[in-house]
Amino acid sequence: LDTLEDRGGKQLSAACRRCEQVNRQRGKAGREEDGSSDTSVLMLPYPELVPVVFFCLKQTTFPRSWCIHMVCSPYPLNCDGMMVILLNCVTLGMYQPCENIDCSSERCQTLQAFDAFIYIFFALEMIIKMVALGIFGRRSYLGDTWNRLDFFIVMAGMVEYSLDLQNMNLTAIRTVRVLRPLKAINRVPSMRILVNLLLDTLPMLGNVLLLCFFVFFIFGIIGVQLWAGLLRNRCYPEENFTLLDLEEYYMPDEDDERPFICSLPIDNGIMSCMDVPARREGGRVCCLDKDDVVSLAGLCVNWNQYYTRCHTGSRNPHKDAINFDNIAYAWIVIFQVITLEGWVEIMYYVMDAHSFYNFIYFILLIIVSCTWNLIHVVQP
Repeated sequence: LDTLEDRGGKQLSAACRRCEQVNRQRGKAGREEDGSSDTSVLMLPYPELVPVVFFCLKQTTFPRSWCIHMVCSPYPLNCDGMMVILLNCVTLGMYQPCENIDCSSERCQTLQAFDAFIYIFFALEMIIKMVALGIFGRRSYLGDTWNRLDFFIVMAGMVEYSLDLQNMNLTAIRTVRVLRPLKAINRVPSMRILVNLLLDTLPMLGNVLLLCFFVFFIFGIIGVQLWAGLLRNRCYPEENFTLLDLEEYYMPDEDDERPFICSLPIDNGIMSCMDVPARREGGRVCCLDKDDVVSLAGLCVNWNQYYTRCHTGSRNPHKDAINFDNIAYAWIVIFQVITLEGWVEIMYYVMDAHSFYNFIYFILLIIVSCTWNLIHVVQP
């Protein structure tokens, strides 16, 4: 039995040795295969780029290898591109659309030549990047948002020049030139990170815009319910009374930019037609009635005293821009008030037409808007 056990143990140990040798050989073979795959990946000069573009151009092929070198190197293309962008900003600032309609002056032709050079540079830059990166794909040229903006600018310039060759003019396309300085964002990494951060925060402003709409809607409804049509109030003469060579209603100025808004008898506004000032002619105040006999030189009739009937007319202040006749115009007025630009004049119009206590509406609107802005600036 002892001899049989010794023989069985020797056979088992030999089998284990054979298994270990086979496993070692398999491990070596696996490591060799992994090494060959790694070397095949490392053989690419630029592993992050697409291996083949346009079905035939590899990374080591001459046209593409040169384009990759131009794109990856910071000096030949990027620095020159920044200089061209600065030149484009200068030419855009020097352009005078009112004087350069036919572009017959030497100055206009020089600017046009610079603009053509700038467009050719941007077009060549786009072609070089397409050859280096490819057109479609995740890591290709159009896979980047800023490259898509560059592509749109170049295509718009191509449409512009094609229309010029066909003696056609489309002014809206020329405005795309203004977007050319945005190409600098793609070349400055810190600026690009900042702009991307700002764009990423835009979806977070949905609740802020919803709150702003709620404030506009509430104050707009209040304004329409209280003051719809009141800013059209003007002082007219009596119905059977005619004024020769005078205005239909009282106007302090000829253009009616600052109208005299009166209060209807049913309202409690500050101004009434009795507050219309006397007429002036030649720097003198007129004091006669229409029935008085003028016997002294320099006296005139005060025709303004006959504007005694407050009635709703057809025009609002500032060429119908300031009113609360509907919710849309009310939102425009509210937006102007929260910008603190000319809000006092609007408040005086409403107080003259309706009530002195209407100032509470505007004070509350300013407090709510300023507090809302302060909260979102300090705690965005």
